[in-house]
Amino acid sequence: MISAAQESMATHHYFDREFDSAAVKLLPNEYYVTPDDMVLSTVLGSCVAACVRDSTAGVGGMNHFMLPNDGNPGSSGSSASASMRYGAYAMEMLLNELLKAGARRERLEAKVFGGGAVLANMTMLNIGDRNADFVLRYLQMEQVRVAAQDLRGNLPRRISYFPRSGKVMVRRLHRINDAEQVQRDEQQLVQTLAQQPVRSKVELFNTVVGKRAVKQGGGSA
Repeated sequence: MISAAQESMATHHYFDREFDSAAVKLLPNEYYVTPDDMVLSTVLGSCVAACVRDSTAGVGGMNHFMLPNDGNPGSSGSSASASMRYGAYAMEMLLNELLKAGARRERLEAKVFGGGAVLANMTMLNIGDRNADFVLRYLQMEQVRVAAQDLRGNLPRRISYFPRSGKVMVRRLHRINDAEQVQRDEQQLVQTLAQQPVRSKVELFNTVVGKRAVKQGGGSA
């Protein structure tokens, strides 16, 4: 029998030539935790990804969720994959798997990304802002320090996270063909909402967007 953790774990392994590294691509509703020196990659529109690690234990991970509310993940017939689209479940899953891998809650640091408004109809639904607000509120409640963030805006982002070092590369996607996957994900999210309405280069401590480095707190690096 497949466990909830196994069902929602990312399985797309590949070799990233840009970074000359083993890599895992996360799709919406997935997470991945690893102690290995590798890169975790995902593309975000209104969705949010939390990158969390314990540098002392040498373990880190990422998730990718679509909606802030929990959506009753424990309800009968609700799969782990379906529940992972909700931030409350996705964050709980990521933190629990990090702790199982040897992380300590008091040593965790997080970097969070996404929550954009990339389609007009998503702007009206305000999903990006709600996702961004949710992840910051959740981490504050869990007393996990937020070391960096790049949230909201109106462009999709490609995130490349190196859990061993904590480095994150953020690339804003301006070209239509680069953002096609995000547009498909956003349309899928619109369909999900229609069927089940919602209830209610970054270095450590630095954020790099395009070619501009910005320290957390403002100013050029």
